[in-house]
Amino acid sequence: MDNISALLEGFAIAAQPQYLVFAFLGVLVGTAVGVLPGIGPAMTVALLLPLTYTLDPTAALITFAGIYYGGMYGGSTTSILLNTPGESASIVTALEGNKMAKMGRGAAALATAALGSFVAGTVATVLLTLLAPAIAAWAVNLAPADYVALMVIAFITVGALLGSSVWRGLSSLGLGLFVGLVGTEILSGQQRYTFGLLPLADGIDVVLVAVGLFAVGETLYVASRMRHGGVQVIPVTRGWRSWMTRDDFKRSWKPWLRGTAIGFPIGTIPAGGADVATFLSYATERKLSKHKHEFGRGAIEGVAGPESANNAAAAGVLVPLLTLGLPTTATAAIILSAFQSYGIQPGPQLFTNQPGLVWALIASLYIGNVMLLVLNLPLVGMWVKLLQIPRPYLYAGILTFAVLGAYAVNFSTVDIVILLVVGVVGYFLRRFGYPVAPLVIGLILGPMAEAQLRRALQLSQGDLTALVTRPFAAFAYLALIVIIGLGLYLRSRQSRMERAIAAATVVDESVQSAVDTAYRPGERPTDIDTTGVNQVTGTTGIRTVPKDSRRKK
Repeated sequence: MDNISALLEGFAIAAQPQYLVFAFLGVLVGTAVGVLPGIGPAMTVALLLPLTYTLDPTAALITFAGIYYGGMYGGSTTSILLNTPGESASIVTALEGNKMAKMGRGAAALATAALGSFVAGTVATVLLTLLAPAIAAWAVNLAPADYVALMVIAFITVGALLGSSVWRGLSSLGLGLFVGLVGTEILSGQQRYTFGLLPLADGIDVVLVAVGLFAVGETLYVASRMRHGGVQVIPVTRGWRSWMTRDDFKRSWKPWLRGTAIGFPIGTIPAGGADVATFLSYATERKLSKHKHEFGRGAIEGVAGPESANNAAAAGVLVPLLTLGLPTTATAAIILSAFQSYGIQPGPQLFTNQPGLVWALIASLYIGNVMLLVLNLPLVGMWVKLLQIPRPYLYAGILTFAVLGAYAVNFSTVDIVILLVVGVVGYFLRRFGYPVAPLVIGLILGPMAEAQLRRALQLSQGDLTALVTRPFAAFAYLALIVIIGLGLYLRSRQSRMERAIAAATVVDESVQSAVDTAYRPGERPTDIDTTGVNQVTGTTGIRTVPKDSRRKK
């Protein structure tokens, strides 16, 4: 009952006109950046960080939450209509959604994606409302050694499970921890790794690193791989009759709920995130569906499940962020830095010290979900037009915005130099397959872990065994082994599915090429049965049925 009354107070704050405007701007911008390939919520939040210092914390964080949720919604649009995922978590959506669009059912695919995202987002936010205060109340009793254990879990899981290899993820994490050590050590007053440069005495600003990695570095990387020429977007049939039929609803509602059940718990696990959740949801729907032969050719369950898992995972990520102060994704890490820029530390005390802020933020998620449903169903044509923006102009605008934002932090040209250096480093990290999320998480959590480690050793008078002998700390290290094992298993399943999907795509293209070559225009078959190319699409061969033979039957 206390949660409900606190949530109602949060709605009273979030429903104020100025906060409704910021929520709308957040979901609007989030959907737009989700549609544009290569520009995600992490980059957008990083870009806007320097510009939101003049806002009050509630307005800024409601905006960032809207961008985060909106990016999850918008990524499905380009996946379905362009076969180019706007977000990595929307890769699976492209498998079935784009096939549906090619069959003239793009509107149905977009509708089930939007409705599934709404259902999953709402249910997951209800779970967040119920679970977060309880976890925060329990976490108040954690000792410094327990916090060290939690941060070790975050470091190792994020470093080991993000990226293409364990080595690259841990290397990126180590670089982030090193950057976090730059500056003046608080207790002794000694400068560390400043190389005698006065501007580095206060450390490297997290905002500069975030903008450099996610705006400058990512833009350089995407621009270097840019394909020239216009994009071909599959048109969407207009009119309500082209949206979901009764049969579509019947086939979609169970995947919506299953996707939510898969996505939310995975989102709460360090290094779980939406990517793993969407692949697991797709595999689950393919296994449980009564229409297995349609997978690989446009099964609506293959859109409904993954999109629900995607948005449920986004809400799940907020559970450890708000209750323990642990970010499990790049966007969550940047939102954590936004909290810290206002002198607010997410964690167990957040619900006690800032109840108005945190409950208004949770209430804004409900409001934002409704706004996103309204924006995504009838306004698909408007979002598609964003793809017509010339990419060189788009990337030039991002770089200009990034430089101006970095200068606005301290009005220092040194910050611009740091920004560009970090941006170049970020480009080479992406170029050689090193994930940037562990770097940001290491930079943000490193100083916090150092402070908790010092406190733990002071309380134990230097006894290192105190770090592992407390009951919760010992349990946490055992849980770390389980999480690593589970994470590696999920990643291996995801990798196998990605390889299977790639093989299916190659075979599908080969089948189409063979048909085009073998038949003259007047002799083309009316039906091409490709039920199951492999474990993803399910085909064992090709069966063509000419028109004449069909009539005789």
